[in-house]
Amino acid sequence: MTTTPARTTSSTPFTDLAAALRGDLVLPGDAGYDDARAVYNGMIDQRPAAIARCRDTADVVAAVRFARAHDLEIAVRSGGHHAAGLGVRDDALVVDLSSMRSTTVDPAGRTVRVDAGCTWGDVDHATVAFGMATPSGFIASTGVAGLALGGGIGYLTRRFGLTVDNLVSADVVLADGHVVTASATSHPDLFWALRGGGGNFGIVTSFTFRCHEIGDRGTVVAGPVLYNLADTGEVLRWYRSVVPSLPEELSGWFALLTIPPAPPFPEELWGRKACGIVWCYTGPHDRADEVLAPIREFGSPLLVGVQPMPFTALQSAFDGLYPAGLQWYWRADFFDEISDAGIAVHEKFGPLLPSGHSTMHLYPIDGAAARVREDETAFAYRDGGWAGVIVGVDPDPANAGAITRWTRDYWDELHPTSAGGAYVNFLMDEGEDRVRASYRGNHDRLARVKRRYDPDNVFHLNQNIRPSADG
Repeated sequence: MTTTPARTTSSTPFTDLAAALRGDLVLPGDAGYDDARAVYNGMIDQRPAAIARCRDTADVVAAVRFARAHDLEIAVRSGGHHAAGLGVRDDALVVDLSSMRSTTVDPAGRTVRVDAGCTWGDVDHATVAFGMATPSGFIASTGVAGLALGGGIGYLTRRFGLTVDNLVSADVVLADGHVVTASATSHPDLFWALRGGGGNFGIVTSFTFRCHEIGDRGTVVAGPVLYNLADTGEVLRWYRSVVPSLPEELSGWFALLTIPPAPPFPEELWGRKACGIVWCYTGPHDRADEVLAPIREFGSPLLVGVQPMPFTALQSAFDGLYPAGLQWYWRADFFDEISDAGIAVHEKFGPLLPSGHSTMHLYPIDGAAARVREDETAFAYRDGGWAGVIVGVDPDPANAGAITRWTRDYWDELHPTSAGGAYVNFLMDEGEDRVRASYRGNHDRLARVKRRYDPDNVFHLNQNIRPSADG
């Protein structure tokens, strides 16, 4: 990123905001501005008017009120992982929550209170020490707020539901600067909308989640099983039939990938294109061999890496492979089934993986997640299917075109086999119709909640739900 001309708080309208914050205000020309505006996706190059690094809820309130008084767009950033870079925007005020990182575990009540700037690594560090976890995603560096508000699909989904199914309450700064607590008994309509509706309704500054005991005091039996790329069709046909039959303590997601050229993978497999499933068993360890027998017995794997490990190790296993700053292009869909037609598309595009980091994943959404009614939370896809994502990834900006073309071509052929919408945490800037499809019959209710809590659509730098006209 290039550096912009110097600009200081003393010569701008931001002087008052800088004085009101306990945290820092970073402006163009300040030392660290380019680092402060960077997000996880290296393709995103946006130049905000200012970045308010908030340290507490009062800072968030001050930033929201200042932005409204000065007619500034508001971008909200927690972990900054969103594919489309929604946490930063040209000429906007970025409300950066990344300095708000405290966690408090209640072991007796089995809950954890989490500041919105935490990553899931922060949460796992706190809860796994007590042998517990709350459902989250697959990469520890992901921000809590973005993942949780979009739904939260991860290793624990089959057993304990989505992240939003385990949300107890949330503290929210509204568009008018007021702070409310949303729960089943306080602002229940807002609470419903937050559970999958993204950042449309306010800025959540803290979450309280239910926790669950997992494995043997936080140790699970997990890891990858990798197969020849030529076995993709056979593996997928087995995978689609075996997952619904497995105990909910066992989950696994499918991938097309290039085996990383580094330990712990055997050197003879480095750089080889393959397919595979990453498994996670969270039940009693004395049952692990029995439960995992079908997994170990299937096919002719290149590698069986399933073994006991701390849940924190599994959650952070891919962080080193995917550091911040890589070039990313995403496309996604939900699937009611892994159809034969879909499998044929995967077989075609797996050999065309354009880089070592590029991949395709299928995540199951069944078990506990599928027992929640479609209208019970804003997250609507509860049919026991899969969330799929295709990602073109590479460190070199010169390869951005190649990874984008592969991703788009792959999605164009696969989309006709989908259920229509996509996991909002995986959407790029794809338009209002895609957002509506991703919420199914819940969209109109979300629009009514939006009108009540954000009638002016102040929080629109997201997968936006416009306020309804009729309230």
